[in-house]
Amino acid sequence: MKETIKQCFSERFGTAGTVYASSGRINLIGEHTDYNGGFVFPGAIDKAIMAEIKPNGTDKVRAYSVDIDEYAEFGLNEEDAPRQQWARYIFGVCREIIKRGGKVEGFDTVFAGNVPLGAGLSSSAALESCFAFALNDLFNDNKIDKFELAKIGQSTEHNYCGVNCGIMDQFASVFGKKDNLIRLDCRSLEYEYFLFKLDGYRLVLVDSKVKHELVDSPYNKRRASCEHVANVLGVETLRDAELADLEKVKDSISEEDYNRAKYVIEEKQRVLDVCDALEKGDYETVGDRMYKTHEGMSKLYEVSCIELDYLNDIAKECGVTGSRIMGGGFGGCTINLVKDELYDNFIATAKKKFAEKYGHEPQIYDVVISDGARKI
Repeated sequence: MKETIKQCFSERFGTAGTVYASSGRINLIGEHTDYNGGFVFPGAIDKAIMAEIKPNGTDKVRAYSVDIDEYAEFGLNEEDAPRQQWARYIFGVCREIIKRGGKVEGFDTVFAGNVPLGAGLSSSAALESCFAFALNDLFNDNKIDKFELAKIGQSTEHNYCGVNCGIMDQFASVFGKKDNLIRLDCRSLEYEYFLFKLDGYRLVLVDSKVKHELVDSPYNKRRASCEHVANVLGVETLRDAELADLEKVKDSISEEDYNRAKYVIEEKQRVLDVCDALEKGDYETVGDRMYKTHEGMSKLYEVSCIELDYLNDIAKECGVTGSRIMGGGFGGCTINLVKDELYDNFIATAKKKFAEKYGHEPQIYDVVISDGARKI
C-alpha cells in the first residue's frame, strides 16, 4: 500500500511527501455503554488508512483517493466544503484544527486504506485520525495534544459528515498501542492500557455482510430508554446505577426499559471483569463475558439479528472461547477469541453453515492489535 501511494503521489505531484497512517479499531467488550457514562475496551488493529502529504505553498488542498480513484480540490474556508463525502472528512479535520486556533495551509495528498468498509472497524475515524495527526506534525509542531486530535475527528463527524458519534473510535485510532487494549472511562475520559498479547489464541472477525435497513431509529429509542430509567433512579447516567437499584423501580417502568437498563448495568461490570481477567491471563473468563454480552445484546437490548445469533451459535458449537456481536448492531460482524488449534475448523464450519443457511459466505478478517496514528 505504501509503495502504491508513493508512486501515485510522485506521478500526480512530481515530488515526494511524508507518509502517515492511522488504524481502524475493534472493541473487545463494552457496547452501548459510551452514552451511558460507562467503559469501553477498544484497540487499534493492523488495518489502516495511509496518506502521503506535502505542503504545496498555496491555500488549496489537492487530494486523491487511490481506492475510489477520485480527485478533489478545495480551499480552507467554511464555504469551500467539497461535495464528495470522502473529501469532507479531510476538509472537516482542516476546519476543526483552524477553529481551535491551529494552523493549516494548502497541501497535496494521496491516500489509501485496507480497513474494510461496512465491517464496523471505523475506517472514517482512521481517516480523520491520520490527517489530524499529520497536520499537527506538519503545521503545528505537534502542539495539539492527543485527546484534542481525537476530539477533532469526532467534531468532524458531527459538523461535516452528519454522524453524532461518541469519542471511542477516534480515541482508539489516536491512542492505539501494539499488543494493548485501552479501557476508556467514557465519563471522565481517563484511560488505562491492558496488555493483550495473545499466546495460543487468535482474534478474528466474522462479517455476516448483512446490514438490516431499519424503519425507526433503534439507537435513539434505546438511548431514550436508558435516559428515562436513569431519570427514574435519580442518577445522571446508568453508570451510577446497580442492579439492586433497578429492581426497586421495576414495577414503575416498562418491561422494555427495564431490559435495556439491565443490559447496560451488567455490561458495565463485564468490562471491569474482563480487565481483571486479562491481568491474570485468564482468557476463559474473557470469553465467558463476551458470550454474556452477546446474549444481553440479543435478548435484552435487542440489537442483534438472526444472522449474528447464528454465527454466535456456530462459535459455541466449535468450542470458540468467546464470541459476540461487535458494534451497534443489526448486522456486521461477530468478534471471536479462538484457540489456535480450533481456528481452521471454526472458519471452515462458519463459512459452510452460514452459506448453506443464508446463501453467501461470511467474510473473515484476522486482526492483530497494533499502533494507532503515527508517522511511517
